[in-house]
Amino acid sequence: MNSRKLETVVGAFVLLGLIAFATLALKIGAGSFVGGDTMVVHARFANAAGVNPGSQVVISGVTVGRVDAVRLNPADFSAVVDMRLRKDLKLSTDSMVSVKTSGLIGDKFLAIRPGADDELIAAGDTFTETESTVDIESLISRFAFGSVQKSDETAAPAPTSSPAKTSP
Repeated sequence: MNSRKLETVVGAFVLLGLIAFATLALKIGAGSFVGGDTMVVHARFANAAGVNPGSQVVISGVTVGRVDAVRLNPADFSAVVDMRLRKDLKLSTDSMVSVKTSGLIGDKFLAIRPGADDELIAAGDTFTETESTVDIESLISRFAFGSVQKSDETAAPAPTSSPAKTSP
């Protein structure tokens, strides 16, 4: 009977350890331990393709937060990104938030370029200065179809009217 009680206690201890480890792993993976207290701020983009919950938010290459959610604003069909940033950051309201890519075809992340305004952004505020992601496919198709269209225009110039000749 003593052996069975010891096995139960050891099993409960191991189970508590696994639960604590899983909780810690989930919090670190979600970015909850990114430097203590955090605040949630928003940014509105015309195109936030590739930005996902958990994507990094960086300033000068240093991670200062994570993306909490990406949602669609039904009023104007813009993408609203909810970011969890360190609360000790003093960012002005005219700071620029850009969607960047790590490497040539790597993961997307948000880069913040601090502004110079005296008014600081607070929890729940929205960044108004944003730069959307560059869509490589649309750039290539614009280039390709734009070139075809220009060559068609130069190949067949529009007819011009000329003064009528009169014979003497």
